[in-house]
Amino acid sequence: MQVKGTLIPIGGNEDKGIEIHEQYKLEYIEEGILSRVVKESGGNEANIVVIPTASGIPVEVGENYLTAFAKLGCENVQVLDIRSQEDSEKDESIAMILNADCIMFSGGNQSKITKHIGGTKIHDILLDRYKNDENFVIAGTSAGAMVMTNEMIAGGSSTEAFIKGAVLMYKGLGLIPGLIIDTHFIKRGRFGRQSEAVAKHPNLLGIGLAEDTGLVIKNGNEFEVIGSGMIIVFDPKGLTHNNEKILEEGTPMTMTNLVVHVLSNGDHYNIKTRETRVLPIDSPFV
Repeated sequence: MQVKGTLIPIGGNEDKGIEIHEQYKLEYIEEGILSRVVKESGGNEANIVVIPTASGIPVEVGENYLTAFAKLGCENVQVLDIRSQEDSEKDESIAMILNADCIMFSGGNQSKITKHIGGTKIHDILLDRYKNDENFVIAGTSAGAMVMTNEMIAGGSSTEAFIKGAVLMYKGLGLIPGLIIDTHFIKRGRFGRQSEAVAKHPNLLGIGLAEDTGLVIKNGNEFEVIGSGMIIVFDPKGLTHNNEKILEEGTPMTMTNLVVHVLSNGDHYNIKTRETRVLPIDSPFV
């Protein structure tokens, strides 16, 4: 069955219209990531539900998103503060998910999302609406992006580059099972742990998202890069050597013929066919 909904995983630290930083190269109202989230959700009248479950400061994070979306002219934005599985089974929580045009997961600790939402009624509704509702958007930043996959990076060292056991894997929400997503990818030097993740699961595609950078994924298959940074695609499909399964923990690993793409704003990629469609060299940055 073809997926009808839209996923927007974001690499973290996206422009919220309140920071002044050289990192943010795109005009917030017209070109920023959250502006694109609003557009994909149906515009300023969209019913957006922010879920700060992953955060250690959910009230503050929720308020930040209320402010950020208000700058974009959105008035129908609510915060759903889920802190337990019981919260995920409440009638009022379920009603908010059923009525939402867009769900926005905040950053923090992705394991909190799987612990408090995974396997609940809300999780079932998210899966169903994403598969069957073409007007439904699920966005998530940092932890909220990483949890979208089935094989989820739950933690691990960035400094122990490509040492077996440096990455910790757990089950995510399973919205897009063909990917493994890592975030804050460039700034925190996570090349090694994503490499180990795809070595463990060579049938999957690894995605490393830089900060203030994201994907708009349509049909569960085709994505467009958005934001001011870059993404790294790890394609292990053609590996000719991968010794992950035979090594002991703590041992340096070897992979050969790992295909890596560096993509940026406006570039496209097909997950099924592994084909890229990039902007012409002489195109303006969009």
